[in-house]
Amino acid sequence: MFLFLSKLLPIFIYPLGLACLLMVMALILWWKHSRWVPIPIFLALVLLLVTSNGFVSNSLVKGLEWQHIPKTELPQAEAIVILGGATRSVAEPRPEVDLREQGDRILYGAQLYRQGKAPVVIPSGGRISWRGGGDPESADMVKILKLLGVPEYAIIQDPTSLNTYENAVNVKQILTERGISSILLVTSAMHMPRALKIFQRQEIEAIPAPTDFLVTQLELEEPNSSPQATVLSLLPNADQLDKTTRVIKEYIGTLVYRLRGWL
Repeated sequence: MFLFLSKLLPIFIYPLGLACLLMVMALILWWKHSRWVPIPIFLALVLLLVTSNGFVSNSLVKGLEWQHIPKTELPQAEAIVILGGATRSVAEPRPEVDLREQGDRILYGAQLYRQGKAPVVIPSGGRISWRGGGDPESADMVKILKLLGVPEYAIIQDPTSLNTYENAVNVKQILTERGISSILLVTSAMHMPRALKIFQRQEIEAIPAPTDFLVTQLELEEPNSSPQATVLSLLPNADQLDKTTRVIKEYIGTLVYRLRGWL
């Protein structure tokens, strides 16, 4: 039930869901012939314009993504842990495993292995049966990792985790069983602040290895590069709305996890 509610309730806090609620409120007020109809419409419009603005979304994303940028070369560790959320399983008509935007996690984890940063790779992630279904994400990640040159004997799966807390708990068990103490934690840069705290709460010596950066110095400088770029950055953009929504999701997740004592 917690898993379902964690996916359902935040929808009414995200910009798109909240804007829809405001529009429903406007319809109710219109049906009652209220003179307050313009207010929820105005609020919904302002909400969408602000949260889909490039200046706003890029600033919010930077605040999360740039917290754990390695200042020096990543050190050696005993294992590389790759968190799920990066693949789509095989399903008609999809012939093979697909990578999501977060697929950089797998690519970077494989790269770290090939660089000799650790002898073991632990892909961690299950699959929610009522949300997409298919093979566990860990199994999908194994297929991609093998294509990228990571041998099967160097891979240890965690196929049952359904959220970041379970990632940390299950990985902790694997590490304890194998006498592993230090890991390179690979996940999206936006997700890293929350994930790192959760792993550290499990007393795991985790070294952040963020990837999948949505905002770089290039994106921050682009709006000021020309008048055309400035105008386009001010216009509503679905990609920017998605970025803002993902930032809100991370902050909500941090709050909920803290209330549950998970970080």
